[in-house]
Amino acid sequence: MVNAFLVLAAEEAEKSETLFFVLGCVFAAWAVGIGLVGMRSESFGKERTASTAIIGVSVLLAAATMASIVYVLN
Repeated sequence: MVNAFLVLAAEEAEKSETLFFVLGCVFAAWAVGIGLVGMRSESFGKERTASTAIIGVSVLLAAATMASIVYVLN
């Protein structure tokens, strides 16, 4: 009984990596999507507001992904 309690407590103490994997997949899909749109459109990224928004979302996704793995590893 005590052994089962200790195993359950150890499993609860571990942090889940799910957030990192979800954010990593979203970031990768974002990068592929931006790449595909950029290759198909000659005028992609020429407007300042659109390119600023794309850069902002990319930086936000990168920072969130890095922060999530730092949280999991600490």
